[in-house]
Amino acid sequence: MTIEPIRDQLRRPIRDLRISVTDRCNFRCIYCMPKEIFGDDYKFLPKNDQLTVDEICTVARIFASLGVKKIRITGGEPLLRRDLPEIVGRLSRLEGIEDVGLTTNGLLLKQYAQPLFDQGLRRLNISLDALEPELFAYMNGRGIEPGIILDNIIYAREVGFQVKVNMVVQKGVNDREILPMAAYFKQLGITLCFIEFMDVGNDNAWSIEQVVTKQEIYDRLSAGDELEPLEPHYYGEVAQRYRYKDGAAEIGFITSVSESFCSTCTRARLSSEGKFYTCLFASRGFDLRELLRGGASEEEILSAIRGVWEKREDRYSDERTQQRASQRTKINMSYIGG
Repeated sequence: MTIEPIRDQLRRPIRDLRISVTDRCNFRCIYCMPKEIFGDDYKFLPKNDQLTVDEICTVARIFASLGVKKIRITGGEPLLRRDLPEIVGRLSRLEGIEDVGLTTNGLLLKQYAQPLFDQGLRRLNISLDALEPELFAYMNGRGIEPGIILDNIIYAREVGFQVKVNMVVQKGVNDREILPMAAYFKQLGITLCFIEFMDVGNDNAWSIEQVVTKQEIYDRLSAGDELEPLEPHYYGEVAQRYRYKDGAAEIGFITSVSESFCSTCTRARLSSEGKFYTCLFASRGFDLRELLRGGASEEEILSAIRGVWEKREDRYSDERTQQRASQRTKINMSYIGG
């Protein structure tokens, strides 16, 4: 099924699909799922409310027919979903899909890296916010030390994965770790991506004062290392990419707060219960599960997705203010994926 590529109201095509396969996580990171809110009695989605493997693949196939080329699997923590290798294998084989990646906290990689690689997954983005044990244990809310994640990163590379590391930077929390993290992953030849602290959801007590901007991070890094910019790999690439002039590794920046990239955003998002979102900072989504389980044909689902995307006007990061961030109700990142 090949369809004319679709564009939204700002002429942005649809190219990337982020699929959240679970809203559960084994971490309680302070900027995503703070344990004060997501406590032991927190009610996550019942299994029957989550999309099945068949439903995920049906929706992904329809999105691919509309122009999606890249899929990223997210959560929650996607490694908590036991049928993840099957999901990966089937998504990797879909016509039109050129790349499937996975974002994970890395805790369970010793168990799942090889099965996922065997099913065709090749790229991992692993979240790690500090090398200092006490700080990382505090930030992940579970007392997990970074050594476990670092060992799993090495293991994933030995399996054959291309690994990138993501670091969310908060002023006064872990910004002192910028240089140690950069030095550590440079010597490993692993790309480190710095992510500005964003106001995703309403539970992370976001404030503009806690944002360490790309320029501030770049200035710290370039005081000791020469960096040179790299051209984007493709239209709509989120990260601004640089490399060390000595060729040792690359650095990336996700600049949603200080340098918005709304004008080239090509990303759609699917929650684990089948809601279709057109923005990371959305307040509501379109229910595809209701169509899937209500007997709608693939043509009807395709028409619904087309209709939502063609009406899309989202440009939240262009319009962000401290007041707007605090007053608008937004979907939590743990639910919609990063």
